[in-house]
Amino acid sequence: MPYHRYRPVHERVEVPLTGRAWPARRITEAPLWVPVDLRDGNQALAEPMDPERKRRMFELLVGMGFKEIEVGYPSSSRLDFDFIRHLATPGTVPEDVTVVVFTPARSELIERTFESIEGMSRVVVHLYTATAPTWREVVLGQDRAALHRMIRSSAEQIARLAGDRDVRFQFSPEVFNLTEPDYVLEICNDLTALWDASPDRPVTHNLPATVEVATPNVYADQIEYMHRHLDRRDAVILSVHPHNDRGTGVACAELAVLAGAQRVEGCLFGNGERTGNVDLVTLALNLHAQGVDPMIDLSDIDEVRRVVEHCNRLPVPERHPYAGDLVYTAFSGTHQDAINKGLAHHAKRAADLGVPPEQAPWEVPYLPIDPADVGRGYQAVIRVNSQSGKGGIAYLLNTRYGLELPRRLQIDFSAVVQRATDGSGEEITAEQLWELFHATYLAPGEIGALEGWSTVETGPGVHEFTGTLPGGRRLSGTGNGPLSALTAALAGDGIDVDILHYSEHALGPGKGGRAIAYVEAKVNGTTCWGAAQDTSVLTASVHAVLAAVHRVI
Repeated sequence: MPYHRYRPVHERVEVPLTGRAWPARRITEAPLWVPVDLRDGNQALAEPMDPERKRRMFELLVGMGFKEIEVGYPSSSRLDFDFIRHLATPGTVPEDVTVVVFTPARSELIERTFESIEGMSRVVVHLYTATAPTWREVVLGQDRAALHRMIRSSAEQIARLAGDRDVRFQFSPEVFNLTEPDYVLEICNDLTALWDASPDRPVTHNLPATVEVATPNVYADQIEYMHRHLDRRDAVILSVHPHNDRGTGVACAELAVLAGAQRVEGCLFGNGERTGNVDLVTLALNLHAQGVDPMIDLSDIDEVRRVVEHCNRLPVPERHPYAGDLVYTAFSGTHQDAINKGLAHHAKRAADLGVPPEQAPWEVPYLPIDPADVGRGYQAVIRVNSQSGKGGIAYLLNTRYGLELPRRLQIDFSAVVQRATDGSGEEITAEQLWELFHATYLAPGEIGALEGWSTVETGPGVHEFTGTLPGGRRLSGTGNGPLSALTAALAGDGIDVDILHYSEHALGPGKGGRAIAYVEAKVNGTTCWGAAQDTSVLTASVHAVLAAVHRVI
C-alpha cells in the first residue's frame, strides 16, 4: 500500500490549543439538532427526492420534534426552489420551527435564495464557501485576502437583502478542519460584527469536518479553540457538521459538543456524500442510553426508518445502531440465555419497585437500551433467530422453495410459526412451513381476487387501474405506476392502502417461470404483509397487495 503518499493531519493544519478542557466534561443535555436530509442528504442521492418525498420527509422531521430544519438549496434546481415556495404557504411550517436555506457565496445565487423565501418568517440564510488551502488554490484560485473579501461582500449582500425581516444568518467555512484556525477565526469574527450578532439575534458559525481526516480528538481541539476565541460568544451559536470518511463521524460530533459546540447538523441514519453525514439517530439514542433526554421522538423507529427508506430509496443496514433489523437479535445461545435471564430479572425488579417494566431502570445483558423504547419487541425478533439456530425458517423456505423473504417478513412469519408450534415442542418441517406461509400470505389474495382487472399507461408516468369486485362493483383509479393506481382505486372504495415495502424475485430460472411478490402495506391503519406468485410479475404484485388488504378487512 502506498501510504507514503499521504501526510498526517498535524503536517497539514495547525491545532494551536493548549490546556484542553473537553476531556473532563460530560454531555448533560442535547444540542440543537439540525437535520440536513432535505439539502445535503438530498444532494447525495442518485435520484433526488421528488416533491411528494420531500414533503413526506419534512413532515417526518417536524413530527419527530426538530425545531430547525435545513430545507434546501433553492438556487441549485427548480425543484428545490419550488419546494421552499411550497413551505411559504401559510400554515405549512409550524410556528416553533425555523427553516434554513443554503447558498454559495455568489451574488446571483444569493438573490435567487432570497426570492425563494419571500414572505416567510423564522428563516436562517446559510452562506458557505470552502476556505482550506487546497480548495483556495485548486478550486477557487484565490489567496486568503481575496477570499475573505469575497465572503465579506456576500455577507454584506445577505444583510442588505434581509433588511429588517425575520431572517438570521449562518456561515460555514467548508473544510474548516483543514483550514488555518487563525484564518477561520478572522473571517467568523468579521461576520459576527458585520451581521451585528446579539444574544436575541445570534449568528450561527457552522464548522464542518467536510472531509474527515483525523482522529476525533483533533476535531475537538479545533472546536475548543474556536469556542474560546470567538468574539461575542454569547451571541454566537457554535455549530458542527461532521462527515464520516474515517467512520468516526459520531465520535467527532460527541467530542465537539464536549468542546463547546451547541448545534449539530447531520442526517437521519447518516445519508450523505461519500460515507455520509453524521447520523443524528445514533447521536440522539446515544444520549438516551446515557439517561439524557435526546429532545426528539424516536419511539417508533421502524416507522421513521420506513419513511427515510422511502424518501431516500436507500436501505438502512441491518446492523445499523439502534434501527437495524438485527441489532436486538442474538444468534448465540449464550447471548440468548443471558438476555432471557436479564429480562426475567428486569420484570422481577419492576414488580419489586411497584412500577411497570417500561418504567423500571434498565440493566439487561447485551441490550444497551430497552427495544420497547423505540417501538421494538425483543421476543418477536429473537424468535426468528432462535429458529434459525435450528435450521432457520428463512433458510428452509429458501433452499426448498426458493423464497427470499424480506427481513421484516421473516420477523412477521416467525410469530405465525411460533403460535402454530407452541405447545407441541416439535420441529416444523419445510413442507409444513410452506403450507403455513401459503395459508397466511398467499391464500387471502387468491380467495379475494378481483373478478377481472386491467392496468394501462394513459400518458407519460400516468397509469389507470380498473377492476371488478366480487358481486360486480367496479374499481378505478390513477397513479404514477400500476400499484399506485391500484391503491387509488381501493381508496375510492373506502380502503386506505399505503405500500410500505415491495419486493419480488423469480422462483426459478428461464423465461416463463413463476415469480413471487411480497408487499408490506398499512391497510386502514393496520400494517400487514401479503404475497402472491404468478408467471406475470405485475399480476403477482397486484394479488400481493390484495392479499394484504384481505388479511385486514
